[in-house]
Amino acid sequence: MHGTIDGWSFPAGLTSALLVSGLVYARGWRRARRLAPAELHDHDRLGAAFPSPSSRRADLFILGLSALWIAVASPLGAIAHDLLSMHMLQHVIVGAIAPPLIWLSEPVLPVLLGLPRWLARRTHAAFANGALGSLGRLLTHPFTAWFAATLTIIGWHVPAAFELAQRSQSWHWIQNASFFVTGLLFWWPVVQPWPADARLPRPAVPLYLFAATLPCDALSAFLVFCDRVVYRLGGPRQFGITALADQQTAGALMWVSITLLYVVPAIVMTVHALSPAQKRPGQHLPDEMLQGWRRFRLS
Repeated sequence: MHGTIDGWSFPAGLTSALLVSGLVYARGWRRARRLAPAELHDHDRLGAAFPSPSSRRADLFILGLSALWIAVASPLGAIAHDLLSMHMLQHVIVGAIAPPLIWLSEPVLPVLLGLPRWLARRTHAAFANGALGSLGRLLTHPFTAWFAATLTIIGWHVPAAFELAQRSQSWHWIQNASFFVTGLLFWWPVVQPWPADARLPRPAVPLYLFAATLPCDALSAFLVFCDRVVYRLGGPRQFGITALADQQTAGALMWVSITLLYVVPAIVMTVHALSPAQKRPGQHLPDEMLQGWRRFRLS
């Protein structure tokens, strides 16, 4: 169920989920800023490695949610059914822009603090001690994350799968969801938000990112230099361009965006790795804040 106003759609499920996520994060973020000691209890994972609940991180979380909503519900989502280039831009936002913004906001702790206490306890217990924890460690392993994201990109660009997502609204939602979920998995070893274990050493992150560009580069080159239309959408001619030109633009867009989003961070990390060791800003809380965090118990 959704409404549409001049190209803007308001999908009820997505809009509600993003609003609830934003409210939960905001509630947890405000609680973290207040740090009421009487409400906090000891916890074995808490220590000096907590990310500080800064305004910048809150902005990044809201920006990530907004990017996801705009990619799907704005006129871009409607045009993506007609132009392959806009379809490509939508997937870049969903899979390669929104996920790292969300992880850079360090969302795990604010979300736990923003949930009702009983739900936070059960969620924490399920991931800390239950089967979900083992599954989470498997899914966030760098190889699994890299493989899942790469397989999703290649799989949905198989012409039969692409056409299925174009014909069926349900499969189109599944397509976008798969790009977002595997995007979250892919960027987890890169950003390593709390409480991620450093299973991918920082010096290896540039290699991880560079390896991810290779299948994207191959697909981009194919789209740019192919002399026939592989992916047919509804209306390139409505926008005054041919289907082949639209396909070539999509390939160029993918090539440039992946280069900027993957290679540039890889270069920055390489330079940082070769620089003298520096403490990450905002990684440690003041002593009085740590004393409050140590009194927090979710399980």
